[in-house]
Amino acid sequence: MDAEEFKSRTRQLAVRIIRLVDNLPPGKSAQVIGRQLLRSGTSIGANYRAACRAQSAKAMLAKLKIVEEEADESVYWLELISECRLVAPERIADLHRETVEILAMTVASIKTLRQRLRTQSRQPSIVNRQSHNRQS
Repeated sequence: MDAEEFKSRTRQLAVRIIRLVDNLPPGKSAQVIGRQLLRSGTSIGANYRAACRAQSAKAMLAKLKIVEEEADESVYWLELISECRLVAPERIADLHRETVEILAMTVASIKTLRQRLRTQSRQPSIVNRQSHNRQS
């Protein structure tokens, strides 16, 4: 899946979460949980977009870690909504599954990026090799 497809999925996730929150039953707990889910669920896509615009691999990694945290938090709020029966569990099962999938893909991307950064840090840079060759 490319970055544009992932952006689209996270945006659609945000739309679905907004619709879910707007349809939660009235009540204090539903409002509080809904607000938390709204914040974390819409943050996933926003932070992924920021990661795509990162100036360095390290900056991208930092943003992807935020995406991971927000997706994991969203999974938690969805599970709470289901367990408290604020919405019938089967009604949000697909939304929960999609959020878990986005979380898993984010974790995989983080692992890949970390590996790439480790590999790059072990290889001497061209500048360092040139400096070393001049000194020899």
